[in-house]
Amino acid sequence: MTNVSPLSRPQYLGGLAIAVGGAVLFSTKAVVAKLLYRYHIDAVTLIAFRMIFSLPVFAAVALWKMRTEAPLSPADRWRLVGLGLIGYYLSSFLDFLGLQYISVGLERLILFLTPTFVLIISTLFLKQHISRKQWLALALSYAGIVLVFLHDLKGGGPDIGLGSLLVLGSASSYALYLLFSGEMVKRLGSLRLVAYAMCVSSVACIAQFFVLRPAGLLIQPMPVYWLSLANGIFCTVLPVFMTMTAVQRIGAGTASQAGMIGPVSTLFLGALILGEPVTDWQLGGTALVLAGIYLLSKK
Repeated sequence: MTNVSPLSRPQYLGGLAIAVGGAVLFSTKAVVAKLLYRYHIDAVTLIAFRMIFSLPVFAAVALWKMRTEAPLSPADRWRLVGLGLIGYYLSSFLDFLGLQYISVGLERLILFLTPTFVLIISTLFLKQHISRKQWLALALSYAGIVLVFLHDLKGGGPDIGLGSLLVLGSASSYALYLLFSGEMVKRLGSLRLVAYAMCVSSVACIAQFFVLRPAGLLIQPMPVYWLSLANGIFCTVLPVFMTMTAVQRIGAGTASQAGMIGPVSTLFLGALILGEPVTDWQLGGTALVLAGIYLLSKK
């Protein structure tokens, strides 16, 4: 876990609540994507619309920070470009590509390797101590995820290996983003770092669309625009700022573990919005994940 200043219990619980809220909002992108795919748009177009609606907010915050903060050093500028490319550009693109070959359940399960990558990289390369209680919280949450998504592992198409590797790449790139941003956020602040990095990600996603797709695909039915607006603001802008604020307060490792509640919340959103069933196994898995989050809160 990234080293942070000692916090009081209310401050720690506040940071944990921000991380959980951001994870829940961010996870709703799966439900929104399901609704958008009903209009026969592909992953490249979906991501482009997502960033077209979120870019104005990130750009406004970036311009505000440019006028009120000291200029960035050349080294920090390159680091921010790297963060923007490996974070919400590469991880999102690989995630949506993988979803073309595997089920949403398997995709969620693979994405839960992210906290493992964060903890392992922290231990091996940053020489940071991982407490026994954190490992126990991680084990409880993983046990819950296995129960929740076990039935989704059955079957699968001929390209399930390719899809799994793509989503695995998404999880690993997002883990690197969390760790590297956790080191930089101390110097730059969460708002500034997120705004700059997300401007880079947004430009990359939009440029990718114009390289790979005809501009005519920007003409879509009105529901696509409304869903993309929700995807850009509620599933991107808000959770991105909330997650980075949580990283600043409680560290990358704890923030990424708290994010485990997000995909579980997708089960209930899926039942409410998409009519997907929620089974007893899924409820049991949810209880284990919540137990892991509670253990983090008792840290």
